[in-house]
Amino acid sequence: MSEKKAVFFGELLMRLGTKDLKCFVQASDFEVGYTGAEANCAISLANYGLDAYAVSSVPNTEIGQACINHLRRFGVNTDYIKRAGKRLGIFYLETGASQRPSKVIYDRTGSSITELKPGDLPWDEIFANKDWFHFSGTAPALADNMPEIVKEACTRAKEYDVTVSCDLNFRSRLWSSERANEVMTELMTYVDVLIGNEEEADKVFGIRAHGVDVTSGELDESRYTDVAEQLVKKFDLQYVAITLRQSISASDNNWSALLYDGADSYFSTKYIVHLVDRVGGGDAFSGGLIYSLLTGMAPRDAVEFAAAASCLKQTIPGDFNMVSREDVMKLAGGDASGRILR
Repeated sequence: MSEKKAVFFGELLMRLGTKDLKCFVQASDFEVGYTGAEANCAISLANYGLDAYAVSSVPNTEIGQACINHLRRFGVNTDYIKRAGKRLGIFYLETGASQRPSKVIYDRTGSSITELKPGDLPWDEIFANKDWFHFSGTAPALADNMPEIVKEACTRAKEYDVTVSCDLNFRSRLWSSERANEVMTELMTYVDVLIGNEEEADKVFGIRAHGVDVTSGELDESRYTDVAEQLVKKFDLQYVAITLRQSISASDNNWSALLYDGADSYFSTKYIVHLVDRVGGGDAFSGGLIYSLLTGMAPRDAVEFAAAASCLKQTIPGDFNMVSREDVMKLAGGDASGRILR
């Protein structure tokens, strides 16, 4: 493993997905998996050869242990996953096709992580000799106590000179734009690298690229530099990454990204993706970006690596990005042929 070490804090969930593109009302059985925005990122980094630590809380039951085992299987360190609380949250997934969109239903009220209190996690031990800390906007949105837990983590991270990244990951079913703005504005004090999309920048901070319709299949990339500039200026960030998804249908998307470093904008290659499973695509981008910046890639190379990683993930069933660093480098280097490797 590399000497570089990253910490990921957030909720862990059981994923129950319908099979064979069936609708919820058709399904007689579901495929079981385990997931979480931050855990998805951790698995990406572990696959690329870095030390990744998941921090969370799961119930002290066989289901909680199954979730932990799933992360361990892919090389994620689970030493700081607390075993406490009553339940593991669940999300149900119906995968769409063509003009039928995918659907997600959450059943996460009262999940174990929401029972955490300040001081429950050994943040000093967690951040000692670590290089990076990542969380998403989902974590503080889960319950009224969670913003304080996330703030505690960010404060400790900064005390150890750890770089902090955040994926906005706005979920309207968890909190309102007004509440998200209030909480996330305070947390931005600690953030060095912000990741999101144009819709989230608008809904959380009221910052938008004017004249953009994300459902039209057409995006004017030049407008997003203005969004990134506004975010850097408002929050004194080192980097802003904006993912650009052009939705052609539920089965086909165009995918690219922008990385802004406070001076210059770098746009990635635009990929035409025939979707197998788009869930976790944003997390794969975050994981790719964290890896590339943590290992010293230049901004242009960093955004190319992250966009390629996310593109590949969206061709893989499940939430986790199962590709290697070499797979990503091959695509980022221009080989998008999809030919059989022998």
